[in-house]
Amino acid sequence: MLSLQKKEMFWKSLLSGRVGSIIFVQNFFRMKVIYSICLAVMVMVGVSYAAPERDPSLAYIEKYSSVAISEMYRSGVPASITLAQGLLESRSGRSDLAVKGNNHFGIKCHDWKGPRMFFDDDAKGECFRKYAHPEASFKDHSDFLRYRDRYKFLFDLETSDYKGWAYGLKKAGYATDPKYPQKLISLIERYDLSRFDTASEDSGAYGGQDGKHQGQSSRKDRNGKVKKGKNRIPESPNVLEHPVPVEKGRFEEFKFSLSRQLFSQNKVPFVYSVEGETYGSIARHYDLFLGEILRFNDVDKDKPLPPGSIVYLQAKKNRAAKYVDKYIADGNETLWEISQRFGVKLKKILEINGLSESYIPRPEDTILLRK
Repeated sequence: MLSLQKKEMFWKSLLSGRVGSIIFVQNFFRMKVIYSICLAVMVMVGVSYAAPERDPSLAYIEKYSSVAISEMYRSGVPASITLAQGLLESRSGRSDLAVKGNNHFGIKCHDWKGPRMFFDDDAKGECFRKYAHPEASFKDHSDFLRYRDRYKFLFDLETSDYKGWAYGLKKAGYATDPKYPQKLISLIERYDLSRFDTASEDSGAYGGQDGKHQGQSSRKDRNGKVKKGKNRIPESPNVLEHPVPVEKGRFEEFKFSLSRQLFSQNKVPFVYSVEGETYGSIARHYDLFLGEILRFNDVDKDKPLPPGSIVYLQAKKNRAAKYVDKYIADGNETLWEISQRFGVKLKKILEINGLSESYIPRPEDTILLRK
């Protein structure tokens, strides 16, 4: 039999357990009532829990991927590079430059004649370009790269070579950050931006079928021939601007000589002058009147002819070749030298740009070559 003391301890523990259970149940129901009341109040006053914020970079890519693809087919800049630079330079569209001026690539004023804004960057109060809408910023970014001599080597790369482009941009001086290429490459690989480099021109909406754009972008087809029509990336400006040796059978009006190579620029034949030649001697060699060759080259009879000068044998064109829309001057060329370089009549360059013949291009001046 249990002793009196043990019985007393047994009943105390039993009672304390019951009491504890009762207290627990009471507290549970009390808390449930309080929770229900709080929830009802929250509903009445319209309080709700906010959903987790979406990655702003994904939203940026979704919004501007079609613009980047369109620019790739217009200019030749890979869509992945455009998007990565936009993400990095604009902080996914949230930077002051992007928000207040639609400037997504941090491009400074240089020769800019449009609206401007001023921010502290490498120096205090630097001038940056301001755009009416983001698409204008994307277009200007493409032109900034395509029409400046220091970036033209990039366009010799395939649009799929995003690593080559990333390191090339740093080499050409686009950014001062020593880790700029690695940052671009990291963004491209993290968000699979290279998929946009193989997008078809009319793929349009972000992601396409099954989250990917369909089609293939290339300057050449599988047989190595240049594509025509849609889905063709423009040729490198180095290719388009480089003089082409004329083969026998072309320009039959000029006698073919093994000792002297005939070239073509903008589909206009020319030769390079050699030591001791004059416009008159070249005219006689190709059965032209002196007045003709002077007119073809926008010069007068007293113009000296240094060795290595371009001498056109037919009239230059009224505009430059397709995809050679403009030229960003380096400050070391005259308008006449630019007209000779691209095979465009001097008077047409003056007319298109609203300039006088005495105007001397300054560094970063934009000279239009086509209307």
